[in-house]
Amino acid sequence: MNWQVISHSLPIFAQAFKLTLWLSFVGILGSLIVGALSSLIQYFKVPILSQLFTAYVELARNTPLLIQLFFLYYAFPVIGLKMSATTCGIIGLIFLGGAYMAEGFTGGFSGVNQTQIDNGKALGMNNLQLARYVVFPQGFALSMPALAANVIFLIKETSIFSVIAIPELTNTALDLIGMYYRSNEYLFVLVVAYAIILIPIILLLNLLERRVRYGTFGD
Repeated sequence: MNWQVISHSLPIFAQAFKLTLWLSFVGILGSLIVGALSSLIQYFKVPILSQLFTAYVELARNTPLLIQLFFLYYAFPVIGLKMSATTCGIIGLIFLGGAYMAEGFTGGFSGVNQTQIDNGKALGMNNLQLARYVVFPQGFALSMPALAANVIFLIKETSIFSVIAIPELTNTALDLIGMYYRSNEYLFVLVVAYAIILIPIILLLNLLERRVRYGTFGD
């Protein structure tokens, strides 16, 4: 293990680290929005949209992110829709993540007591009001374990972006190994970089999960 090699590579990995964080943040935020919207539409069985989002969830969850990225990056330009690699990566992560988040939200929403839904309807609430004041607040708390697992999953999935040459952590490590043949050093930095990202997020999500659960159920 040559520590001088590691030291010289740190500025390059720092840029890749920032890009990985940014891609993860945008992808996860978009996934949460798409997932919540998809799950609520399915929960309230909105005509036509419910069937469309069900098909989307099944398609996204049953195809690999690698294939989705290849389709976005190589197939879309054929029909005149050319996007940068970064844009393709974000769209692909949101497409995949939105489906997984939708399933997580669905599990939480299904745990909301039907009596509360009936009471809301008796008070004259429409579906939008039920979603905002009854279903989503309680369902979100119940969904936290699944959502937290999906967040970690999506951060790790950014490593797939190396196939379309996005200079995130994995791509950077592979490039440096290809140029300088120092596998041990660069893989060590790669592992440490992912640990620096994931361990604090895991601890934060565990804390948030406990706080939400205790706040909701008084446990």
